[in-house]
This record gives sequence, C-alpha cells and structure tokens, in this order.
Amino acid sequence: MAGIADVRQLGEYIRDQRRDSNVSLRQLAKLAGVSNPYLSQIERGLRKPSAEILQQIAKALRISAEALYVQAGILEQREGNGVVADAVLADEDLNERQKQVLLEIYESFRKENAGLVAAGTAAATAPGAPEPLATSPAPKKRTSPTKSVPKSPEKKTATGGTA
Repeated sequence: MAGIADVRQLGEYIRDQRRDSNVSLRQLAKLAGVSNPYLSQIERGLRKPSAEILQQIAKALRISAEALYVQAGILEQREGNGVVADAVLADEDLNERQKQVLLEIYESFRKENAGLVAAGTAAATAPGAPEPLATSPAPKKRTSPTKSVPKSPEKKTATGGTA
C-alpha cells in the first residue's frame, strides 16, 4: 500500500501534468469522467485513485498511463533506458507531455531493434541458414539503351557567326 507521501506525490504529479497541459480542474474532471471534488482530492493527495481512474486521467491529459502507474507505485520503472530517460526527464525545456512522448518513441525503437536482433539471431542459428552479408550491395538501376543522335556540325560564316 502506498504511503501518504506517495499519494501526495502522485497528486502533485497529476496537478503538474494538468497545468502543463493548460487544462482546468473542471475540464480534466469532465474529460476523465470523474467529479470535480474527487479529482481535487486526488490532486491534494487525500485520495488514491484506482488504476482505471489513472488510465482515464492519463487519456484525458494525453500522457502515458504507464507514467501515472509508476507514480502511483502500481508499476515499477522500466530498466534499460536509464541514461536517455534521465536526460529527457531532466530537460527543463520540455513539458511533461513532451517528455513522455519522447520516452514512448524511444522505447518503441528499442523494442523494434530488440525484435530485429532476436529475429536475426534466430535466423542465424537455424540449421542450413546462409551467413548474413556484412553489407548489402546497392541495387543496380536498369537503364534502357538510348540512341545517340550525332549533332550536325555548325557551319561558320565568313563573319565568324553561325549559320
């Protein structure tokens, strides 16, 4: 169970996100489908919202529900992206929404690359699999033969011009 300080930090985080998004308390309550007083109590750290309410709030603020789950202690922070994540989170020129979007994009690239590495490893270890090329040659462009039409020599006039 999260302590009082954790609930207060979660509320402050939600309030900061709301303010960064220039959304009023009433607007967020309406968008998230909760009452004004309940959202106010969450922001002041008096109530701990359920995962479902956090998801609704995240959707309304257009931020990652995962970020709210981590703040609420429902999920643990993901491993492996520490240096980049720390740099993004420390950047004071970005608002929280921008930070979350950057981290989500970064994580999607990491997952994509992990999938490529796993697929490459599986293909390389398959019996009879050809060895991968270090580099793949650039495809050659096919060009249709063109007929070259010889230019007719220019005729010079006595004054030095062309006819």
